[in-house]
Amino acid sequence: MTALNTNLEQPYWDQGLRVAGVDEVGRGPLAGPVVAAAVILLPEAIPDGLNDSKKLTAKRRDLLMPLIQQSCLVGIGEATVEEIDEINILQASFLAMKRAVENLPEKPGHILVDGNRLPVGLPCAATPIVGGDARSPSIAAASIVAKTWRDDVMKKIATQFPGYGWETNAGYPTKCHKSALRDMGVTPHHRRSFKPVRDILCRD
Repeated sequence: MTALNTNLEQPYWDQGLRVAGVDEVGRGPLAGPVVAAAVILLPEAIPDGLNDSKKLTAKRRDLLMPLIQQSCLVGIGEATVEEIDEINILQASFLAMKRAVENLPEKPGHILVDGNRLPVGLPCAATPIVGGDARSPSIAAASIVAKTWRDDVMKKIATQFPGYGWETNAGYPTKCHKSALRDMGVTPHHRRSFKPVRDILCRD
C-alpha cells in the first residue's frame, strides 16, 4: 500500500493514459537553481511510502529516490540562477517544470501539477492540484525526486563555496546563510534579484 491513494490518477489510467506528476523545489532559497521533476508512475509498480517530500526525513527520501528511478519514468529539469534573475522565480519554476516533462523518456497523456497554476506550453492536457504533493502519489514522487536532486546539487556547490552552510540549509535564508552572506559576500550562485542578496550588493 502507498501512503496516498490514487484517486487523482485513476480516471486517466482508466482511459489508458500515462499520468505524469510534476513538482518543483527551490523557490525560496537565496542561492542555487530551482529544480522540478516529472514522474510517471506505473500502476502495477508504485513504490511504497510515497508522500510529500516535506513530510519525509532525508533518510527516507534517499531510500525512496532509487526505488522511484527504478520503477517509474522520471524527468528532471532545472532553471539556473541567471534565468531566475532574468524572468523571475515563478516563471523560472514553470520553465523547470516544462523541462522536466520534456526530459521524460515517454510523453505523458495527462499531467498533474502541484499548485494552482500551470506552465505554458506543456505537451498535453494538465490539471493543477493545490497541495498535490500530499494528495497524489505521482506528484509526491516528483517532490521527492526534485528535493533529493536539488539537495545534492547544493551539497556539491557547498564544496566549492564553503561557509554558507548550503550542505545543510540548501540555500534557504537561514540565520547562518544570511550571516555568511553579510560576512563573505555574494557568490555566482546567489540570486541577485532576491532582496537580501540585492541589499548586500547595494551595500557593497
